[in-house]
Amino acid sequence: MAAVQGGLIDTEEEKDIKTEPSSDGCGNNNANDGRLHNASPGTTSSGGSNKPAAGAAEDQQTLLAVLQFLKKNKLTESVEILRREAGLSEETDDPKGLESSGAGSGGVGGNADAGSGDANSLLSRVSVSSSAVSAASAAPAPPKAVVAEDQPDVNVVLSAYSQQGDPALYDVYYNGLKRFIETVLDCHRAELSQVFYPLFVHMYLELVYNNHENVAKAFFEKFSGDQECYYEDDLRILSGLSKKEHMRGNETLLDFRTSKFVLRISRDSYQLLKRHLQERQNNQIWNIIQEHLYIDIFDGMPRSKSQIDAMSGSLAGEAKREANKAKVFYGLLKEPEIEVPLDDEDEEAENEEGKPKKKKPKKDSMGSKSKKQDPNAPSQTRIPLPELKDSDKLDKIMYMKEATKKIRLAPETLPSICFYSFLNAYQGLTAVDFTDDSSLIAGGFADSTVRVWSVTPKKLRRVKSAADLSLIDKESDDVLERIMDEKTASESKILYGHSGPVYGISFSPDRNYLLSSSEDGTVRLWSLQTYSCLVGYKGHNYPVWDTQFSPHGYYFISGGHDRVARLWATDHYQPLRMFAGHLADITCTRFHPNSNYVATGSSDRTIRLWDVLTGNCVRIFTGHKGPIHALAFSPNGKFLASGATDGRVLLWDIGHGLMIGELKGHTDTIYSLKFSRDGEILASGSMDNTVRLWDALKAFDDLETDDFTAATGHIHLPENSQELLLGTYLSKSTPVVHLHFTRRNLLLAAGAYNP
Repeated sequence: MAAVQGGLIDTEEEKDIKTEPSSDGCGNNNANDGRLHNASPGTTSSGGSNKPAAGAAEDQQTLLAVLQFLKKNKLTESVEILRREAGLSEETDDPKGLESSGAGSGGVGGNADAGSGDANSLLSRVSVSSSAVSAASAAPAPPKAVVAEDQPDVNVVLSAYSQQGDPALYDVYYNGLKRFIETVLDCHRAELSQVFYPLFVHMYLELVYNNHENVAKAFFEKFSGDQECYYEDDLRILSGLSKKEHMRGNETLLDFRTSKFVLRISRDSYQLLKRHLQERQNNQIWNIIQEHLYIDIFDGMPRSKSQIDAMSGSLAGEAKREANKAKVFYGLLKEPEIEVPLDDEDEEAENEEGKPKKKKPKKDSMGSKSKKQDPNAPSQTRIPLPELKDSDKLDKIMYMKEATKKIRLAPETLPSICFYSFLNAYQGLTAVDFTDDSSLIAGGFADSTVRVWSVTPKKLRRVKSAADLSLIDKESDDVLERIMDEKTASESKILYGHSGPVYGISFSPDRNYLLSSSEDGTVRLWSLQTYSCLVGYKGHNYPVWDTQFSPHGYYFISGGHDRVARLWATDHYQPLRMFAGHLADITCTRFHPNSNYVATGSSDRTIRLWDVLTGNCVRIFTGHKGPIHALAFSPNGKFLASGATDGRVLLWDIGHGLMIGELKGHTDTIYSLKFSRDGEILASGSMDNTVRLWDALKAFDDLETDDFTAATGHIHLPENSQELLLGTYLSKSTPVVHLHFTRRNLLLAAGAYNP
């Protein structure tokens, strides 16, 4: 529990603002969220055996008041400890001292002695055993100049932890704060209005929790309409919680009650709020602010309504600035040195023309592959990665050859789009993926099946049986061709094994394996040689919404309804890492191009970036107003794009941990995002049946480093969606489920036709 009077301290001697909860020696949480730590000269506020100053009669009287209170509540052990710590004998414990201290008045009287105000000071100097009372933690010593009327007395201090306020006054308190915020200057109003929603929710939950059903209902009906529109879904859930029993089954709201809602407020706005609550003696609201809110105070100009709205909307408020300050190695790993043999076509072309072919255009700053070690890249050995097999090297060579024929995309040269429509998909198409070389396409369906198709004329074949394999000459040059059984050749294969809809699907980079995640709580690894299930990974207890292979293979990530993302290796049946922190379902997962980081999008409207090596969360991005369903890293690893049910694409700078762009245009949930191979174009696919192309190069190049203000942690986003939109392509009636750029920058899209 937080100290009620912690913030009601004179503003003239503020030294520092600290927003992290701190713990005293007894394990009590002081929850100094946005609270002021003041120290008057010559005074220490650490717990210990600091005796009251000699001759300070008011301190002596306050101490007696506390002793009387503890004795009255039969806390004899605590009385003994307090006496021993303060160095008092039993004779000193005189009930007469209570009269002069004014501690028994039950409230802050205008005629209270100055001594009654120093209960704070006293309690901060005395380490009370945790058995005394759960509320024994209090704020540090106030300055000498504190006016007595501003300090609640001992009774109020201690009782505020053990009982709730008068339910009838909740309406008055909230209304009073609302009227105050409506009358402050415009520059502060937007910032202070942020407290409405978390206060409203916690006051309502507090009423419900204490069985004041009718009061809670009236409170909800009166003030729910004042909240921001992007909290509508949360308020709908909240309105169904009218009894204490309802709260037990609702994990999301229990999380909301126990986690701290983060508000980012300028120092000036915070002072206004604190002063108002100080003057009104509004301890009920201050209690909630201290206990359930984390006020991240910054120096500088207050933010505008548009700046606040851009970052608001998540279940737990904005991200703390500290959460995005860790070093992130977003650079790419150095590519292995592989010699690319000259292609026959290239030789012919050179001979015919009599002059060499044109060199491949030099890549720009968005180029993904680099021979030099990137200074922002992690070391090659930071996490163990699988060694390249000969087949992988051959594939790299093929990739490099393809890259020489790649179309250079720009606003003037947009990619062609090839749309794969799944017709008569009555099984309910729920997930799609393409192999990196665009030769295979797989679909996950609601009837628990996974289906794989060949996109090229080459048919799908299984490996021969063990008996037939023993007859093959293993030394022959075409052994890889001979092991395939021509009798099994077909354009598609169906994989059976899941016992619920398949929601996530991912090909391995070498095209030998396929991952699928399902409502049955498992992730399955399928062989694309035998078209059979090799492993069923069991770790999630609930539906698994998404899974994805690492760009380097071997590792994969999964996330689902249990709100925990898990990192696996194909040869381990237990997860290697568990990433916990989201307050709702993890709806999508993506590996960073260097495989050292994983991004997860959630129904709590936040995106988190996790370090694969340490398991720590190194970035939290807030700004979406609905569950996130699409994530894509730029090929150079510097940027992240995200799409959600709010129809917006947000762009993030991973190094600085800031939002740098907002792309508006879609009218429904965005289900897929993909950068072109060199990162010049961003494609977005939505349930509104459209594919939109955006000028990613312009969006990122327009950024100025001056925009990244570390002090306030926010920038002004330009309204330039229309300038960045390069094209909108409408399908007849097919929601876009997946997008993929081929190695030559042809854009492939897929979805199920919806007649």
